[in-house]
Amino acid sequence: MSDSTVGQTKQFGKGQRVVPAQKAQKWYPVDDESQPKKVRKTLRPTKLRESLQPGTVLILLAGRFRGKRVILLKHLDQGVLLVTGPFKLNGVPLRRVNSRYVIATSKRVDVSGVDSAAIEKVSAPEYFTKDKAAEKKTEEAFFKQGEKPEKKQVASARASDQKSIDQTVLASVKNEEFLGSYLATSFYLRNGDKPHEMKW
Repeated sequence: MSDSTVGQTKQFGKGQRVVPAQKAQKWYPVDDESQPKKVRKTLRPTKLRESLQPGTVLILLAGRFRGKRVILLKHLDQGVLLVTGPFKLNGVPLRRVNSRYVIATSKRVDVSGVDSAAIEKVSAPEYFTKDKAAEKKTEEAFFKQGEKPEKKQVASARASDQKSIDQTVLASVKNEEFLGSYLATSFYLRNGDKPHEMKW
C-alpha cells in the first residue's frame, strides 16, 4: 500500500503517528443499508447430456409429478427443460424441469410439427412466474383459514397454449402402438429391481 492510501506519518511531540488520508464519517445512517452479496461463482453455460434431445421421453425423478413420463420439447437457459405430459394422457402440464432430475429413455417422439411460435411464447421466463399481488394474504384470507381453500382457476390463455402444443404431440403419439399407455403409466421400482443394470 502507498502512503497516499494509508495516510501520512506526522510528528507529534516526541512520537510519530500515522494520520489517515480519509477521515471516518461523523454521522452514520440510522438504518443499516443492505449491501449486495458478492457472488464469486461464474456463470458457465450448462453442458447438456447428448441423450436430452427434443422429443425424448423422460422420467421425472423429483417434484409433484415424480415417476411420470413426459416428452421434452425444448432446452431453456441454465439447464432447464421444457416438458409436457401430454396433459390429456398423464395430467402433467407444460412445466420447467431441471435436467439433473430426469432420466432420459431411448424412446423418441416426433415433435417437429409443434408450432415454434407457441413454444417460444411458453419458454419465456415470465410465463411461469406467479402473480405476487394475488399471493399476498389479506385480512379476509386470515379469517377464512378454517374453511376449505378454493380451487385455483387455470387461466384460459394457459389452457389454450397447452391444447395447441399437446394437439400436435398427441397426433404423433397415436401413430405408435402402446405409446399412449406407456406415457400414461407411472414409473416405479419393485423389490429386487436394479436401476444401474436397466436399459433405458
